[in-house]
Amino acid sequence: MDEFVHQIVVFITAHPNLAVFVIGAVAFGESFAFVSFFFPGSAVLVAAGTLVQTGVLDPVSAASAAGIGAVLGDIFSYAIGRKFGAALPKRWPFRKHPQALERGVGFFKRYGWASVFIGRFFGPLRAFVTLVAGMFRMGVVPFLAASILSAAVWAPALLFSGYLLSLAFASNWTMQQKLIALAAAVVAVFVLAIAARRAFRVR
Repeated sequence: MDEFVHQIVVFITAHPNLAVFVIGAVAFGESFAFVSFFFPGSAVLVAAGTLVQTGVLDPVSAASAAGIGAVLGDIFSYAIGRKFGAALPKRWPFRKHPQALERGVGFFKRYGWASVFIGRFFGPLRAFVTLVAGMFRMGVVPFLAASILSAAVWAPALLFSGYLLSLAFASNWTMQQKLIALAAAVVAVFVLAIAARRAFRVR
């Protein structure tokens, strides 16, 4: 996986004109149910954040591409859930990994439409909650609202954490300052996830 992430970063560095397409595809894969299972998309986006700091990537374009790719991945998962519904547990990969779908079902039943927003920040749930939302025929408008809002937070947060890490370790900061920047990057992502979960909790 580390080698895959490295190769993506190398490709983007060598072909910055294609960066938005690559980042969009990565975010799509991270959010699409049948790819997310095996795809280190979040790690790639954090690594891409280091290229923002070095000037290879424009932060607005990169965040926009990641957000759009994530929403498209959600939409495809949702559409598959609506179309195949109850047949999904019998299909790959859920036939071999039933717990993944069961976890998504339990989460959706507990949090309702807000699970689409909250699930974005929890890797094992991200793609499966959108699939389950389609299975339970969640309304299109609230689904899209939750998907777009969560992507608008998630994508910049990952890129920003990579930016902070790169800024720290590419500078002449002291080790203490670098550790503070590293902690800030980690905390930024976790705070956003916790805040999202509390703000959108369905009782």
